[in-house]
Amino acid sequence: MTTLALSTMYAQQDRFADGAAFARYAAEAGYDAIEVSHSTSEEKLRALLDANVLPVTSIHQPAPHVLVAGGRGNADLNLAATDPAEREEAVAHALRSLEWAAEAGAIGLVVHLGEVEMAWSGPEAELYRLFRQHGIRGNRAGEVRAAMEERRAEAAPANLEAARATLEQLVEAARPHGIVIGPENRLQFHQIPHPDEALALLDGFAPDETGHWHDTGHAEILDRLGFMPHRAWFERLGDRLVGAHVHDVRAVVDHRAPGTAQLDWAMVAGGLAALDTVTLEIDQREPDEAVRGAPAFLRSVGFA
Repeated sequence: MTTLALSTMYAQQDRFADGAAFARYAAEAGYDAIEVSHSTSEEKLRALLDANVLPVTSIHQPAPHVLVAGGRGNADLNLAATDPAEREEAVAHALRSLEWAAEAGAIGLVVHLGEVEMAWSGPEAELYRLFRQHGIRGNRAGEVRAAMEERRAEAAPANLEAARATLEQLVEAARPHGIVIGPENRLQFHQIPHPDEALALLDGFAPDETGHWHDTGHAEILDRLGFMPHRAWFERLGDRLVGAHVHDVRAVVDHRAPGTAQLDWAMVAGGLAALDTVTLEIDQREPDEAVRGAPAFLRSVGFA
């Protein structure tokens, strides 16, 4: 039977200020395990581990959440930065997450491997606006996507080189612990990796060292914005899957509870069939009944 883990993304609410309370909730709601989100404080993470209610299957880098220079969260640091100082700081937080993963007995470290340094926010906002206006397949949307693709292609090589160096560091540090590093496909087009980039980044590593961590919402939204088919991730990286974040998508809003929106669950279940464990990464504002109903829904669509 597929192990279903609940991410502490859902724990970011007042009733779960104590990590132990969230662990008990997850168990009562029918989940088998927990993933620690990068939005989780050190205090909550410690309480969750000390409670020892459910196993922690994965830690999401850069958990625990802390503030860095400028008041930013450590999740804003770029593991693919071309600035050596920023990349070094980002790697230090990722290695700290790896230490927590080892302590927790986790089998995986989910990694946001960074982003291409380019101007992206304006064009992306326009694509979302066009989607809401039902014009995502029109000429203007095509022009916006083409401009973003051109800018990204020009800037990407330096950031991909940095991302590969980071991945090598993390894999080396994880080997003694038997923890697999899972670079995750990201929500935004400028972020790393795309499918072919993931293949290149993973090249030369053993399957039990690093592989593709699939996020259903991220892949689906890039598909709906017209960039790449959701299926492309499974077609290109299906034999390198090491984990997944499973959540539903309403229009272009992800992290909905599975079964409450519009994802093609037959396609997703088939694409993730090789995995023994998946994580439900559900927004903390989703209703309690939807979170409690998600395990039964996933069993009904093939996560048996």
